[in-house]
Amino acid sequence: MPVASANDLTVKYGRKPAVTGLTVTIPEGSVGLLGPNGAGKTTLIKTWLGFLRPYSGSASVLGMSVAQEGLRIRRHIGLMPEQDCHIPGMNAVSYVSYAGELAGMPANHAMRRAHEVLEYCGLGEARYRQIETYSTGMRQRIKLAQALVHGPRLLFLDEPTNGLDPEGRTDMLRLVRDISHGKDINVVVCSHLLPDVEDTCDRVIVMRSGQLVAEGTVAALRRTGGVQVDVELREPSPRFLEAIALTGARVISVLGSRCRLAWSEQTTDPATRVFEAAAASEAQVRALKPALRSLEDVFMEAIA
Repeated sequence: MPVASANDLTVKYGRKPAVTGLTVTIPEGSVGLLGPNGAGKTTLIKTWLGFLRPYSGSASVLGMSVAQEGLRIRRHIGLMPEQDCHIPGMNAVSYVSYAGELAGMPANHAMRRAHEVLEYCGLGEARYRQIETYSTGMRQRIKLAQALVHGPRLLFLDEPTNGLDPEGRTDMLRLVRDISHGKDINVVVCSHLLPDVEDTCDRVIVMRSGQLVAEGTVAALRRTGGVQVDVELREPSPRFLEAIALTGARVISVLGSRCRLAWSEQTTDPATRVFEAAAASEAQVRALKPALRSLEDVFMEAIA
């Protein structure tokens, strides 16, 4: 069973559609939800949370209908929102425990779990401090802790590294990877930082104007069409580029001594052609490897 799905889903704000005819399935594991501002990502998450009702079509989370079982859905999922969500005047352990009680946990169980998840999120020594005194990185961690306290089966993370310095970002991404790959919790990461999604997610969904424009595994989406290779020379060589063009190669990009070359699908053994062109032009090949698109390339192509 998919952890979340939408079938011909349309969601409107008044007369304005935010999601239109969307059909998508979120499988188990870690999935990245991408799209430019206004693509409908937040609307889709709010619909899955049961806060918005579909105008038409249907949506479900963990086998439960968003139109009929919103409260039950929210008891089984966790949400780490982009904005701060703490309650002024509460320390960390009281706040996280309270979040557990809101999800239906007994008070003593919620308090015990609050201590556990704060320790897991790296806030064990600061658990009795008021959240207002926390740094930006600590506030991000407290949002993650309150989303985890009740043991959700599905976790929505909205911009989890927002405002973090490089060290804090690395630590947060490590936590997200551990949650999705080591704790048996399904994760949906909504982020505009494509390297974050590439580091933590196995699959990607790209939206534009309320519709699905691309989906698949990260590895599959990064594959290039035809036969493409990345070549690094000892030094830039215009003669090499001229020689390789005679083999039928198309020079896609050149950056200093590095270039990306492409042939048609019928081309076999591009390495031999590269080395023959290098010998003819007296260029020295330092590195040769199959080319892969970055996730940013995939994203830009999808929303173009």
